[in-house]
Amino acid sequence: MRCGDRVVTSAEIHFIQETIRQHPDWGRMDVALHVCREWDWRRPEGALNDQACRAFLVRLHERGILTLPPRKSTPGHRKPEPPRCAWPAAQIDNQALCLDELVVRPITLEERRRWQQGMAQFHYLGFENTVGEAVRYVATIGSQWVALLAWAAAALKSRHRDAWIGWNQALKWRRLHLLANNVRFLILPGVQMKNLASKVLALNLRRLSEDWQKRYGHPILLAETFIDASRFAGTCYRAAGWIALGETRGFAKRRQGYIEHGQPKIIFVRPLRPDAARMLAAPFSPPVSNPSQESIPMLDVNALPIEGAGGLLDVLKTVSDPRKRRGIRHPVVSIVAIATCACLSGARSYDAIAQWAKELSDQALQRLGCKRQKPPSEKCLRLTLQRLDAVAFDQQIGGWLAKQKLLAGKGLAVDGKTIRGAHDGEQKAPHLLSAAIHQEGIVLAQQSVDEKTNEIPCIKPLLNEVNIAGAVVTGDSLHTQIETARYLVEDKKADYVFTVKDNQPTLKQDIEDLHLEAFPPSAHGND
Repeated sequence: MRCGDRVVTSAEIHFIQETIRQHPDWGRMDVALHVCREWDWRRPEGALNDQACRAFLVRLHERGILTLPPRKSTPGHRKPEPPRCAWPAAQIDNQALCLDELVVRPITLEERRRWQQGMAQFHYLGFENTVGEAVRYVATIGSQWVALLAWAAAALKSRHRDAWIGWNQALKWRRLHLLANNVRFLILPGVQMKNLASKVLALNLRRLSEDWQKRYGHPILLAETFIDASRFAGTCYRAAGWIALGETRGFAKRRQGYIEHGQPKIIFVRPLRPDAARMLAAPFSPPVSNPSQESIPMLDVNALPIEGAGGLLDVLKTVSDPRKRRGIRHPVVSIVAIATCACLSGARSYDAIAQWAKELSDQALQRLGCKRQKPPSEKCLRLTLQRLDAVAFDQQIGGWLAKQKLLAGKGLAVDGKTIRGAHDGEQKAPHLLSAAIHQEGIVLAQQSVDEKTNEIPCIKPLLNEVNIAGAVVTGDSLHTQIETARYLVEDKKADYVFTVKDNQPTLKQDIEDLHLEAFPPSAHGND
């Protein structure tokens, strides 16, 4: 039996039956949460997928496969809302409104009731609630509300949209959360301003992905909406850069099925980045970061060579397997390839690497060297990676990345850090000297600094195996040394930008005497 992109076996159904039998006091939510934890059934952003699990349990219950505990509340029953107050009927002076002062922002908790009342009262479809992940916005000029917007989960089925993206059914199940549907857009009564609607949409789209990521932990790559052609032409959407793809067949989803309402709608989409369609249809998941954490270096794995000569798998062939031969299910090359690609995509823990691997299609797993349709588990990844020769592996991957990222004209930061929390008893914490690309933050090489020396003599062994020709190496005042500068320019064919401080007073004074502030350092033809 299939539930979304998950195939549920008879053994797993038996597990659910035994869970219900062993815990007669549990409700349906308790059962769903327990099943999600045991199966590690999660949404793409990492939260337990209890909503899909509850819907699946109801299907099994309706088919007589198992008996769920009785409902604690009646479906569709809502608590009575407090009496609504009348919408403030203030006279709007359109001449006093300035379009340059327009602001579009998410509503606050205190504004929720007023927003819902206005949408229900003035929108021709009314308003009850949104489906799935949702964000509500208000457009204001000063203190005056001028427009209301609602975004919710994308439509499950849309043939024109799916054809435009070019993804298959499996990829759609995994990445539909990266789309958002503009389910409501209302210009409030009495507001009349030229170009207001298109500017509200444009300002909303500029912040939509960031707001979504703050709230749900993932960005939005593509926006969609459905326009009733009998009422609107979609002029403001076209003016805001939306693309009309075609018309629907006139069906609407109702609970477990679809009903025909006979009102086809025009489908509009708006990519929030130029390569949105490519990223959604790519074999590997697009890089996703969490803004609540520190900035995480990421690369789009789809743009890197995986197979063939010089590809990732070719480089990893020399990685020795630290495990015993008996019972090996996943080749060490595939495990290390998955871990490398997941980390380049933003994963920073063993759980995150395992979750990234679970979202891969069968074809993507095969490209990474997997011989099974099921990816390695978190335990398999963790135990294997912990036994690898970290130094040798770091040199291999760093060298490979250096070849993929042409460094000519790019900045390469050389900096040393002491690893916090890594000391053991009387042994001091290790100090590492690293070389990382400025923009991406990708570490190309690392060198351990012995406690009896410092970073200065370690820069040569750090960069010896890295091709940095044409790169601009940056470093703090510790590396402002004549021999280091000569090594970078003559031996490595690179440039450098170093800091000069008071510990080198003669050099600092010489620079001040040149009055370099009179012209940029990169200007040509200056004597």
